[in-house]
Amino acid sequence: MRHQAIVGATATGKSRLALELAERLGAEIVSADALQAYRGLDIGTAKPSAADRARAPHHLLDILEPTETYSAGEFARRARRAIREIEARGRPAIVAGGSGLYLRALFSGISALPRIDPGVRRELRRRHRAEGLETLRRELAAADPATESRLAPGDTQRVLRALEVVRGTGTPLSEWLEKSPRGEPGVEALTIGLTVPRAILYDRAAVRVGRMIEAGWVQEVAQLLGRGVDPAAPAFQAIGYRQIARHVMGKGSLEEALHETVRATRRYAKRQETWFSKEPGVHWIQARDPDVALAEALHLLARRGTRSVHG
Repeated sequence: MRHQAIVGATATGKSRLALELAERLGAEIVSADALQAYRGLDIGTAKPSAADRARAPHHLLDILEPTETYSAGEFARRARRAIREIEARGRPAIVAGGSGLYLRALFSGISALPRIDPGVRRELRRRHRAEGLETLRRELAAADPATESRLAPGDTQRVLRALEVVRGTGTPLSEWLEKSPRGEPGVEALTIGLTVPRAILYDRAAVRVGRMIEAGWVQEVAQLLGRGVDPAAPAFQAIGYRQIARHVMGKGSLEEALHETVRATRRYAKRQETWFSKEPGVHWIQARDPDVALAEALHLLARRGTRSVHG
């Protein structure tokens, strides 16, 4: 059975296209968004609404507490299991998201990472508390620029993990992933990439942040903090959440938080574009107009022998 993947930068319309294709193909959607997996992070991650989930089944949403960690390997294991279950129901899967390494782990397989001396991990966490993330990030940029360039701002978990690998093995994480034997075989899928002119993409990102604020994003962050979620928890690596958390805790204005969120979102979108442009086998579609993107995607699937349940 042929599965599909919808990839691309944030705000290109991946979720909308995946949902419309799922309805036409009788498919189920597997989220490849590293942050939509967290319960309580709904508005700022653009998590599919209850109405969207009623239109097509979704998987790997709301599966973790904000304090739990998530990795490419764990995502790939969960996604493979979800896809096997979808196949058993006689339906195709559509994997949709912008977490590049997660998608690579699922579709290409990923190397099993080396065991690291726990002392290295403890020392890096001590330094993170004492020196802050930016110091460690600069260190990673010098030791493993390929990995540092793809990480979102504030991604403490993955900055520390990458430094653990290079400190514990003497080999950068990017080199380890390229040269080490792969783990489980990857899942086969037709991959559709969505692209939008950068100026339009940046405008969409700014509009999107504004709409999230109107939808209650500040209140959502305040509720998470009120529940006792530590601002340093893995879920708060999400762009916008840490900025708004600082505002909620009285460490900056909302205007400052929004300005930094828009800047960080634009930088992240640029890194996503760079990542996916280097991935092999992606069929690119111009997604400026969502209806045109849908028509092109359906045409591509028809050429590849994928049939709609509606004709």
